Amino acid sequence: MIDKKYYSIVFAFLMASIMSFLMSGVITFINLGITPTFVDDWMFKAFPSAFIIAFPIALFVVPVVRRVVDRLTK
Repeated sequence: MIDKKYYSIVFAFLMASIMSFLMSGVITFINLGITPTFVDDWMFKAFPSAFIIAFPIALFVVPVVRRVVDRLTK
């Protein structure tokens, strides 16, 4: 099990992974449709490119969003 002190990093990693996986699949489908190379284009081109951008952004955005939500809901 991962130590609780890494919660923010693990959360950002999982959020970035799931969101970039789903969104890169949708955008690849919209741009290319179902082609013989769809899975390769998605999994080996679009997803890694999206994740490289999404993970660092999530590391910085998640704490900010939490603070905003805390202020809005108290």
